[in-house]
Amino acid sequence: MTKAELINAIAEKGDFSKKDAEKALKAFTDSVTEALIKGEKVQLVGFGTFEVREMKAKEITNPRTKEKKMQEAKKVPKFRAGKSLKEVVDVK
Repeated sequence: MTKAELINAIAEKGDFSKKDAEKALKAFTDSVTEALIKGEKVQLVGFGTFEVREMKAKEITNPRTKEKKMQEAKKVPKFRAGKSLKEVVDVK
C-alpha cells in the first residue's frame, strides 16, 4: 500500500475528505517521529509499539572486497507488532 492508497483508505473508512485524511496521516507520522527523537516509546495497545533501539558499534566486512571497517554505534527506529495485530494477520 502506498501513501496515496493509505490516504484514500483513511478518507473512505473515516468519512473524511482526502485533504483531511492527508492532514491526519501527517499529524500521526510527525507525532510519532517527534516522540522517537525525544527517546520516547509510542505504544498503541493492540496495534504495536514504535521505539528507538541503540545498535552497538561493530566490525563489518564488505563481501565483495573483503575490506573490514568499523560501523559506528547508531540509533534506529523499530516497530514491534502487538498481539492483536499478529493474530489478525495470521489468519489462515
